[in-house]
Amino acid sequence: MARKFASKVFPVKKINLAGTEEQIVQGGRDNFSLLAEAFRDINQIGVIGWGSQGPAQAQNLRDSLLGAGVNVKVGLRSNSPSIAKARDAGFSDTNGTLGPMIDVISESDLVIMLTSDASQVENYEVIFDQMKPGAILGLSHGFLVGHLESVGVKFPKHIGVIGVCPKGMGPSVRRLYEQGASINGAGINCSFAVEQESQGTNATDVALGWAIAIGAPYVFQTTLKDEYKSDIFGERGILLGGVHGIAEALYRYFVMDIGMREHPAFAKAVETITGPLSKIISHQGIFAVYESLPQPQKLSFARIYAAAYNAFLPILEEIYEEVSCGNEIRSVVMASKRLERYPMPVIDNTSMWQVGKKVREMRCKQELNRIDHLVAAIYCAAMMAQVDVLRANGHCWSEVVNESIIEAVDSLNPFMHARGVAYMVDNCSTTARIGARKWAPRFDYAVTQSIIPMLANPNI
Repeated sequence: MARKFASKVFPVKKINLAGTEEQIVQGGRDNFSLLAEAFRDINQIGVIGWGSQGPAQAQNLRDSLLGAGVNVKVGLRSNSPSIAKARDAGFSDTNGTLGPMIDVISESDLVIMLTSDASQVENYEVIFDQMKPGAILGLSHGFLVGHLESVGVKFPKHIGVIGVCPKGMGPSVRRLYEQGASINGAGINCSFAVEQESQGTNATDVALGWAIAIGAPYVFQTTLKDEYKSDIFGERGILLGGVHGIAEALYRYFVMDIGMREHPAFAKAVETITGPLSKIISHQGIFAVYESLPQPQKLSFARIYAAAYNAFLPILEEIYEEVSCGNEIRSVVMASKRLERYPMPVIDNTSMWQVGKKVREMRCKQELNRIDHLVAAIYCAAMMAQVDVLRANGHCWSEVVNESIIEAVDSLNPFMHARGVAYMVDNCSTTARIGARKWAPRFDYAVTQSIIPMLANPNI
């Protein structure tokens, strides 16, 4: 759904995506001179938390706002083990850029909550109570909005609420921001939302300023409700749960059914996706995957793609419905309480992911660069099924493309290529880890029960 917004500070551009007009703000360091005006009513930004997004956003904001008259201060619990890490990154108690979480919340004009979803759910009443009238609460994920909606609670009227949601993990937000020093516009795209205006402050320009200050090259509008739906849905789909389940099913097929040795089977099932397939989608688009294949493989690709799309679509529709009705959010809240007693086990102890470690250690300079048409067809079908589900549910093209394609091939998959799919599943947010473990088996079953049998029987 196309939305319209206006900015008093940043140029708003119109783009056309698949026949739909959208408004965006283009970032880049040439816009940093406008940040002082965007934050004219903000004397202090409090960045709360030091998880995945906290270090990146705090450092990017500090570096971008140097000389703009805005203090960026990190707020952490007094016993937080992350205090030492924040100090190592240059934040200090003595110069007023590091302090206790509650104090930073109560004194800041913009409070950016980057603690875990479970922590926000547990502590939102204290957060709301500590914020001063007219201050703005900033969220980088709409999970709290979904939870409040499910329990019938509204944001207090004395604060504003905005969202700036990077379409990539925190380390990528920092790494590409630093790259932007030499390549203007390098960064991670962001969506922004204004959930509730703050009295006397232009919430839209504050949100846009926040996105540009953390390095977003492209900022588009959404709502926090649409954001949490697309985000939680996406990480259960192709971004994490889907690629996890597909990779495990294909690895077993190559080893057990085809008789391949473990190392080449892993390279074919996983490295194809995180390496050459992601690169061609990133640089040339999904259709270029099909176009790059020789003619006989094109015919096979089309047949496998059709079977995979039909197998994955109902799963993705089910995931979206479970997210949309609040079931997935409730599931995460309940699971987070159980995790206090039963820590989540890692998945990389299994033989497949141990093989993956050896494959990455043995990589030569000439990495795998050939696309396997079977793997490509299955992966692309899941990606396009996710695109179609989001679009059918009214999400704007910018959100659809960022949540299903760009975040996968430009942020998450390259990290998986370097560290492993299992590493990502074991080290992302609790919300994503729970969702990946819950839904990956469904993608695994779809490949094993619906797609692979079709390979052996052309009549299916």
